[in-house]
Amino acid sequence: MKKFGKPARNCGSHCHETAVEEVNRRRFLGAGMGGLATAAAFGLVGTSAKASDNPAYADPAEPALPQSDMALEKGRAALLVVDPQIDFLSPDGVAWGVVGESVREHGVVDNLARLMRAAKAASMPVVISPHYYYPHDHGWKFEGALEKVMHSIGMFDRPGPLDVAGLDGSGADFMPAYKDLIFDGKTIIASPHKLYGPEQNDAGLQLRKLRVDQIVLAGMSANLCVESHMREFIEQGFEVAVVRDATAGAKVPEGDGYLSALINFRMIANAVWTTREAVGRMAALSG
Repeated sequence: MKKFGKPARNCGSHCHETAVEEVNRRRFLGAGMGGLATAAAFGLVGTSAKASDNPAYADPAEPALPQSDMALEKGRAALLVVDPQIDFLSPDGVAWGVVGESVREHGVVDNLARLMRAAKAASMPVVISPHYYYPHDHGWKFEGALEKVMHSIGMFDRPGPLDVAGLDGSGADFMPAYKDLIFDGKTIIASPHKLYGPEQNDAGLQLRKLRVDQIVLAGMSANLCVESHMREFIEQGFEVAVVRDATAGAKVPEGDGYLSALINFRMIANAVWTTREAVGRMAALSG
């Protein structure tokens, strides 16, 4: 495959082209419907059953691990949503070509809205952990495989940390369906995380300042930012329940990101719930 480079979107004259070895943008991460069609041509996107009917994602009939669960307590629990942004969740986003099938089969866009509405009805804090890249981030001297891809296609790009020019409707913006929920004057929008986990942002600080130690976790993407947030917060002593159908992952020749994450959710999280279960537990806090 040929090398390619692409200036980051909306980042001004300071950005430079980033060459990425062994990645073909048209095959893996085409933007919008054109990217979706390209991915389909390579067998990356197609029709599939709902996740609940997909045997690959079904819970094992005879699990070897002990069951683990988490009892939400009012005043201790918050909803944490990772990367509810256009680049992941919309056909207009640059990652849709590889995550779109998974997003659709799990109903992620609607499920995230259901979780946010339920949390607010239960007076639970809602924290957003967003992903943004600025021009100086494109000057990194070394990167992992996914970092190379994200930087080359301008994923989550903004012109600067204090500059929101071009943000509205861009791939870095929040999904339109969530804006009334997020911009209600109560939702906490943490500073951006830069790779996958929350180590570089203030999501943990915000939660601790609210004396929250239980997290209901959802968002994008399953085996990257969501799994990394789960691992870090569990290491910090939080209880974490992952909402399995409010996240999704890329499907590429290297593997199914959602399936790899689901295995680790089962092994590591304090609980793994469906959106329906999570909403029901939140509703119980309102009584």
